[in-house]
Amino acid sequence: MGATSSSLSELPNNEYLKRLSSQEAIDPMDPFWNQLLSFSFQIPVNSSDAKLLEESTDVIARNFALNNCHTGNLRALIHNFLIRASELKASAQCEDNIFIWQTYNALFIIRSLCKYFVEHLSEELLLHQFDCLPPKPNGSPADDTAEIGSQVEEFINSLVELVVDVPILSCTYALHLETLNTLLALLSIQMFHSKPASQFVIYKILMQGKCAIHAPLLIKALMWNYLNQEKCPPELYKGHSEDGSFIYNATAALASSLWSVVTLGMASKGKKAEVDQSDTLLANQSLLFILVLTNHCTCDKSVPNPYRQALFSFTDSQDVSSTTPTHIASTFKLDMSKVYNVLCQTLHDDQTTLLLYLLLHQNPNMKAYILSRTNIDMLVMPLLQILYHTQERSSHHIYMGLIILLVLSEDEVFNKAVHEITVKNVPWYKERQLSEISIGGLLILVVIRTIQYNMTRMRDKYLHTNCLAALANMSAQFTHLNSFVAQKIINLFSQLCKRHTRLVNDIRESAMKSQSSEQTDEQTDIEQQDYLQDLSVLEEVLRMVLEIINSCLSSSLQHNPHLIYSLLYQRSLFTAFRGHPTFQDIIQNIDTVLAYFSARLEHLGPNPSPSHVLQTIKDGSLTFKKEKLKKFPELKFKYVEEESPEEFFIPYVWSLVYHSSNMFFNANRILLFSLNTDSDVKYI
Repeated sequence: MGATSSSLSELPNNEYLKRLSSQEAIDPMDPFWNQLLSFSFQIPVNSSDAKLLEESTDVIARNFALNNCHTGNLRALIHNFLIRASELKASAQCEDNIFIWQTYNALFIIRSLCKYFVEHLSEELLLHQFDCLPPKPNGSPADDTAEIGSQVEEFINSLVELVVDVPILSCTYALHLETLNTLLALLSIQMFHSKPASQFVIYKILMQGKCAIHAPLLIKALMWNYLNQEKCPPELYKGHSEDGSFIYNATAALASSLWSVVTLGMASKGKKAEVDQSDTLLANQSLLFILVLTNHCTCDKSVPNPYRQALFSFTDSQDVSSTTPTHIASTFKLDMSKVYNVLCQTLHDDQTTLLLYLLLHQNPNMKAYILSRTNIDMLVMPLLQILYHTQERSSHHIYMGLIILLVLSEDEVFNKAVHEITVKNVPWYKERQLSEISIGGLLILVVIRTIQYNMTRMRDKYLHTNCLAALANMSAQFTHLNSFVAQKIINLFSQLCKRHTRLVNDIRESAMKSQSSEQTDEQTDIEQQDYLQDLSVLEEVLRMVLEIINSCLSSSLQHNPHLIYSLLYQRSLFTAFRGHPTFQDIIQNIDTVLAYFSARLEHLGPNPSPSHVLQTIKDGSLTFKKEKLKKFPELKFKYVEEESPEEFFIPYVWSLVYHSSNMFFNANRILLFSLNTDSDVKYI
């Protein structure tokens, strides 16, 4: 490194890096530091180059870790960073690009070393690296009376203040990005050690240390980064300017050099691909950091997570109706219309969907705002696209999308609104051309498709339950369902009936095999138990589908003639269940409706036209007396988070960081989850 450019292959022999990692203690005021921090070299352009960077510097990092215990060079490097960081606010305002560039370079080296420590050392040894002092002038060991973790706390606090205080300009964009990368690298210790986050000193510093007082400002700054969706400044990837200005070329050297190691796609989903130059890198990193901060250290109610409190209590800066002062110290204000719009625009990402879930589930102000929107289709349509492309999404992304729909469906105003908004020509829906359909009808189609996909591939009871719970919540407000939607509802029941018949036959065959002694008693018992368990789950699903149909008939029969038409057309489906104790009561209601309309259709004579049948149903629904139907409890399902949410969310959040942060992590050392392929994450 140093003032001249270096290639990756030259790094192990670079004189500045060799001296930094040697047994020589370098004074914090030595001119060496200015020389070290004036570097640039050819950027890696893909994940293999990123891996090569780590491999090229592995020996240097290992030597540094060994020798720093005696030299204290990390403390000297951090000292140089802290001096610059304390003046960054003024430097950013006057755009002292060279100063900012060197500050960035110092932070990049620190982050690279910290990342090595996190992946290879225990937390105790990592903290020791920060605490090490250089020897005394006479060569005797230094007297270190500093409290364990005090140096890393000072460093972390300076990073938090940098995010909060330093404005984001073209010349500071890369520095902000590297600051977040460094914080994520330190907190990634959770991925490599099997103990709760609350037991790590680094997490205690963030949650309970002096930087915790900045929690509302930090979350607000990170949210602003996310909401602004600011693209990477052009000068950060264009290279050198035409005017040849020294200052411009110095910052362009930064932009086209080492910092880009972490802004090129090294861990994107699936195949590791390069990130487009116009990507909103800072917004993405800010969002990931929000998710990390707010999903750790949530179990101990006596020590609340201040970042979680801040995210879940912010209010609308545009709401002037409320003059009541708040007593929540962590409250800040954001423009909720902007939050809503950006969420809708970026819901294709796992991390955005997770943020939306957190806000809907935990921030009552944001939930009320979303449910009051007249343009709720902006939110629902991208959610439905997530569910429609099930095979392309992770199971956790699908779960989050379904849970969001379930939470929304708890609100009757939402359930009515989705049937009042129509869309035309939905290009991503391939089963049939939809020239015009209500958002509610499209929602039903997509959720049913998700159930069908799950039946044939995933067989996940949790997913079935959430799908059906959302439909059940909405069923009383089903209105003007078109013929295709009505057919899909009855077809779902038909498919479930066929599976039920096959499963009952399998149980009978298994019993016959047992009687003929073709299997051992133990084999038979296991097989029978599996079949009976599957049958129990299937009958729960069948019952729920019938309850959804019954709820719609009981509440809005006259507004759904196409559903009655489909029921009449496939009335034979219900014959087998009339005497079944699990379904008998619900079937009675459906039979009452079928008998009423069948009697009216008899007056049409043989082979009536579909249009005459539909008109007869419409006329008959006006005089149908709902009192004939047995009353059932209103279908209302409420989403309740699991008792130990961290068991789900912490591995999920870190898998998102691994795949989407544009940082390179050694998958072989990760203990929190395993990766069989780049896109296949298994949570341990």
